[in-house]
Amino acid sequence: MGRTREAGCVAAGVVIGAGACYCVYRLTWGRDDSEKVWDYDDDNEDEESSDITEIEVETEKRANTGVEARARLQGDSKAKAEVDVELKSGPVGKEEAHPGAQRDGGLEAKAKALFSTLKEQASAKAGKGTRLGIISGTRTLASSLPCPGGRGGSCHPTRSGTRSGNRVSGKSKGRARTKSTRTPATAWPVRRGKFNFPYKIDDILGATDLQKVLNILERTNDPFIQEVALVTLGNNAAYSFNQNAIRELGGLPIIAKMIKTKDPIIREKAYNALNNLSVNAENQGKIKAYISQVCDDTMICRLDSAVQMAGLRLLTNMTVTNHYQHLLSYSFPDFFALLFLGNYFTKIQIMKLIINFTENPAMTQELVSCKVPSELISLFNKEWDREILLNILTLFENINDNIKNEGLAYSRKEFSRSSLFFLFKESGVCVKKIKALASHSDLVVKVKVLKVLTKL
Repeated sequence: MGRTREAGCVAAGVVIGAGACYCVYRLTWGRDDSEKVWDYDDDNEDEESSDITEIEVETEKRANTGVEARARLQGDSKAKAEVDVELKSGPVGKEEAHPGAQRDGGLEAKAKALFSTLKEQASAKAGKGTRLGIISGTRTLASSLPCPGGRGGSCHPTRSGTRSGNRVSGKSKGRARTKSTRTPATAWPVRRGKFNFPYKIDDILGATDLQKVLNILERTNDPFIQEVALVTLGNNAAYSFNQNAIRELGGLPIIAKMIKTKDPIIREKAYNALNNLSVNAENQGKIKAYISQVCDDTMICRLDSAVQMAGLRLLTNMTVTNHYQHLLSYSFPDFFALLFLGNYFTKIQIMKLIINFTENPAMTQELVSCKVPSELISLFNKEWDREILLNILTLFENINDNIKNEGLAYSRKEFSRSSLFFLFKESGVCVKKIKALASHSDLVVKVKVLKVLTKL
């Protein structure tokens, strides 16, 4: 109760001091900036002198509250007022209203400053006497800290003014600091916990571990886990012993199922895994069921994309032998269109695929009868590098040999003017382009050109 009584006494002192300041303000109202007092009649002066004397006596009696105010009137024509304030309220300190302030704002400004100072000091002392501590002064939201969305849902304020006399235990300070630095729960989207994949993507796994990876791939719908699982299986499919193991574990249908997804990254990884598995002859017998779907997706996907390149590599591997080439004969016009439209790497890959067909005499009839863009002749140009020229020369050489061997030269009327047969054999433009390459600076290209010309 002692602290409460002391706070009450301080509050009473604030009220009394405020009344004294108000009286001083009212009595000095009407003075000009030079601190001069208007000349009143003798009766009014006597009245004011008596009133001010009574105020001085009353103010001196209240000196125990920590406030001393003295007002003096000097002279008939000129007066100066001086107020000295001494605060004796503990460790907070002293605040003085210096007489020099009269030069700027006069006694009216001093009275206002005195009232504001007394109010702040009383509030600080009252706050110091309470246990819980009340933040006094102006509250502003810290600009560098987010509004916490944790317990209580309130924002942490910072004071802009005199330092508060609150005492908070070290434990509570630590809690407040933790809350102030915590980001709101709704500020960022909550991410799902990262899945700890049991293996590294470059680990060489045995049959048991491969079965676990296949089970994960079959059951999950998470694209990230699917991608990691497919890369792991694709890397292990590069080894011949795992190619058989994955097939025996029933992994081919599980991997092939991923090519139906809309995610291009998942389809690319699935094509890569099937590409490594297709090196095995027995695996090709299983993959052939999906080759038409792979071909269609490769033709309609984005031009020169990673998915398209992965699909072309798989188709190239599947057509190395003659067993499954007939499954793709309907796509010959699309292959030649892609040969013209694709970038450098797409051209290289699609030419490797077409060369596989040209090495099979049984596919010659369908190959030379398909429609091709006339701009294809631009590939026989010196501006292309060695790899492009060697591949297009090989393609021409194989087709020319097959036409001779199959006796198709005598049935030229069966082919249209937009066919590959007419472009390579009848137009004569292709032969002129090849002869122009005989002076190529690259020796390998020059030798290949001479070899082709000797067969014409």
